[in-house]
Amino acid sequence: MKRIVTIQDISCVGRCSLTVALPIISAMGIETGVIPTAVLSNHTAFEEGFTFHDLTDEIPGILDQWHKNGFRFDAVYSGYLGSKEQCDLVIRLFDEFTDEDALRFADPAMADFGKLYPGFSRTFPQDMKRVCEKADVIVPNLTEACLMTGTPYREDYSRDELKELIRSLATGNVKYSVLTGAPNGDDRLGVLCYDRFADDFHEYYNEKVPMQFHGTGDIFASTMAGALTKGLGIDEAMKLAVDFTLECMKKTMADPDRKWYGVNFEEAIPFLVGELEKRAQSGKSV
Repeated sequence: MKRIVTIQDISCVGRCSLTVALPIISAMGIETGVIPTAVLSNHTAFEEGFTFHDLTDEIPGILDQWHKNGFRFDAVYSGYLGSKEQCDLVIRLFDEFTDEDALRFADPAMADFGKLYPGFSRTFPQDMKRVCEKADVIVPNLTEACLMTGTPYREDYSRDELKELIRSLATGNVKYSVLTGAPNGDDRLGVLCYDRFADDFHEYYNEKVPMQFHGTGDIFASTMAGALTKGLGIDEAMKLAVDFTLECMKKTMADPDRKWYGVNFEEAIPFLVGELEKRAQSGKSV
């Protein structure tokens, strides 16, 4: 069984970060270790606020103990990070706990709709960029890609401009830079990927639903990280992540009692498992 470790925060209520990553990746048949970077009472979109307990000081001891135990991982997947110190710790994870052929996957979850999330300084995108440069695969949205490259944020970039934007992110160790939430006309949404070593682009789109939900980026990133860890190629991993995210959103839209703060990914897990089984039966690596 493959083994992955994911490092990001955990919200006690609100489907995001570790409460999304752990069940999704585990359902894909991968042993999933976790490092919580912080504990929140609920995610940050609740109007009545949230409690926050920073766990940065706990992480070096965890890593030291793991080093003593000789733990190694087939993949390291980083998500929401809250400080420069946490970025440094992810780089340590990449360097000390993986072999050369392991997957280093970074979701630079720090911004959306042209703005940084609350609590980040203007210099933080450069700290996150250091993490991304140590990763094999990165999955920024448009805002995050703009912040890490110093590009003014706009929502009307042409396809050629988006290609140049993600090409410019393929520095350091990056093999694939994947722009999430990429548009294709008015009714299609998906991903645009730059393959650095082939100097080529990959893309995949599916239906664009008429609603927005919290946590879909975490669903996409967790699914794609899991798929690549299982051995799927970049195109199949992107397709699975896009299709599963869409299925989660459809399940949510069909629920008359849906909660505004998250997506009903739990109801869509049979779809994810079924898709993986289809790939196994067709002879693709899973």
